[in-house]
Amino acid sequence: MASQSADDRARWNAAWELLLPAAAAPARTRGRSLRSALREAVRSGRLTAGTRLPASRELAADLGVSRGLITETYEQLTAEGYLRSDRGAGTWVGDAARAAVPAVRDLAPRDGHARVDFLPGVPDLSLFPRSAWATAHRQVLAELPHHMLGYPDPRGLPTLRTVLADLLARRRGVVAEPERVIVCSGVAQAMTLLALALRARGHTATGVEDPGSPEHATLLAASGITPVGVPLDDEGVLPEALREREVRAVVTTPAHQFPSGIAYSAKRRAELLDWARSVDGLVIEDDYDGDFRYDRAPVGALQGLDPEHVAYTGSVSKSLAPGLRLGWLLVPDGLTEEVVERKRVMDLGNPSLDQELLARFVQRGDYDRQLRRCQRAYRERRDALVAALEQHFPGVRVTGIAAGLHVIARLPGRWGPQDAFLARAAAAGVAVRPLSDYDAPGELGVTVHGHGTAAPDEVCLVLGYAHLSTARIREGVRLLARAVQDLDRDHTRVAQELDHPRVQSTRR
Repeated sequence: MASQSADDRARWNAAWELLLPAAAAPARTRGRSLRSALREAVRSGRLTAGTRLPASRELAADLGVSRGLITETYEQLTAEGYLRSDRGAGTWVGDAARAAVPAVRDLAPRDGHARVDFLPGVPDLSLFPRSAWATAHRQVLAELPHHMLGYPDPRGLPTLRTVLADLLARRRGVVAEPERVIVCSGVAQAMTLLALALRARGHTATGVEDPGSPEHATLLAASGITPVGVPLDDEGVLPEALREREVRAVVTTPAHQFPSGIAYSAKRRAELLDWARSVDGLVIEDDYDGDFRYDRAPVGALQGLDPEHVAYTGSVSKSLAPGLRLGWLLVPDGLTEEVVERKRVMDLGNPSLDQELLARFVQRGDYDRQLRRCQRAYRERRDALVAALEQHFPGVRVTGIAAGLHVIARLPGRWGPQDAFLARAAAAGVAVRPLSDYDAPGELGVTVHGHGTAAPDEVCLVLGYAHLSTARIREGVRLLARAVQDLDRDHTRVAQELDHPRVQSTRR
């Protein structure tokens, strides 16, 4: 390798080990292996820009391969931009390639290091019906016509839209003709599509419940819409607050408000629709866990009362798994074409195979069975959490309806102050979230006591339970009580001292 400088030889030796296994590959794959190994040497930075490579004859002799194979490799990588070749002057590493990122990051949400995490809104992924899903998957693969593997209707496959329209009308009482249904990648995409459509129509702000889901505000803001907090009372969002804020759209969770746990009253539903009609506005209904009611049949969706002023969205994230990224959106007729066109531009539609699979899963009755299975499990876990709280925290008030995947637990002030309680819980390895974490952003105006904030002498927690076994729930509450028992003792001692003040000694 006399044609190389000392520096080039040093760099070449550092990359040499990548080429040796490639040169020993079977004859039919040897050329491909050599090209791949040399690309990797350049991309990884082992061969830096400006490094002169050995002549083809020398490299072929060193590796024990034909000179033609090396010449072909050099020519291919020169054409791709990894190498450059000057006639009569040799072959060099080009400067087009950059070193690759050394590791692939996984940005998916992951559980923290808490011993027990009462994260609200998380389903139990171990309940996913793998066997039934696999059976439906095999049937779809065997029977799906070839043409359905092409680009789908951006609204979704007609089969799935028809199945969803029937399912939602039957279970949630919506007005759901198939032409109104748009299949989307969960509620997040549905919210984004609506926000973009509203922005195009001149909306600059949209109301969000206060307290409410932080994701709603985040998605609106990312789409160019300012989220404006609208306070709640124990019947739902306040229509007079909507008028004060001069918005013409609001995001709501009326079947089971997140996080307060209330269900909108019939009176408040009617008032909310009256407001929407009076301003020619839109109510966006996120029915995120409307199927899970444990003390009675679920209250029907708001959309069924006025489908021209309510956009309805939901998904299989709580009933099956969020990783499936399958949901639905029902929009008023006047918005349908605009939203469908934005969906087409955004992603050309959801995967056909996944859509047909969900349709088959629902048609076979598997989805209804899955809902019943989840409902039994989650009701048992909610009961276990309430019982454990009442045992370890006498005087606790669990508010909100018996539904969904979380409860609101209001602990008397003897376990406060709240900041000290949260710090003790974290130190004990128990992750809990206060209700105040779900305050809406921005200038919120009036906050109705009891839902928007905790009372000064309360510790107010939002506790999720669906992803925890009953044993883990009991363990978590027990650890929590043990961690904060000193706070309770301190309050008791202070109270006793106030009731029985010590007689001060007169001796000096």
